[in-house]
Amino acid sequence: MNKLLNTMVYNFFIALGVILGGALLGCTAAILCGEKPVKMMLIFSEQLKLWAIIVALGGTFSSFEILDLGILKGEFKAVVKQILYILSAFAGAHMGYVILHALGEYKS
Repeated sequence: MNKLLNTMVYNFFIALGVILGGALLGCTAAILCGEKPVKMMLIFSEQLKLWAIIVALGGTFSSFEILDLGILKGEFKAVVKQILYILSAFAGAHMGYVILHALGEYKS
């Protein structure tokens, strides 16, 4: 695979892992705190979506810097690559959100 596709796959699965891992470990903490674990898992999955995208991209400043330079210098190839990276991270985060909400509705 080429570097673009590899990075998109990594971004997808990193964001997916942040959502699944964060929500499931948060669910464990909810059990220890006496909260309803399924309810808290669904809340955590919603709250972690943006952070999962940021983590998958490796920080937002480099992505915005590349977008800024790409637009100002007319390097639209760099802009398209960054947009694809952001979309793949969003897709992974949303996939984790959908999986957990499907499990939460099935469970309750």
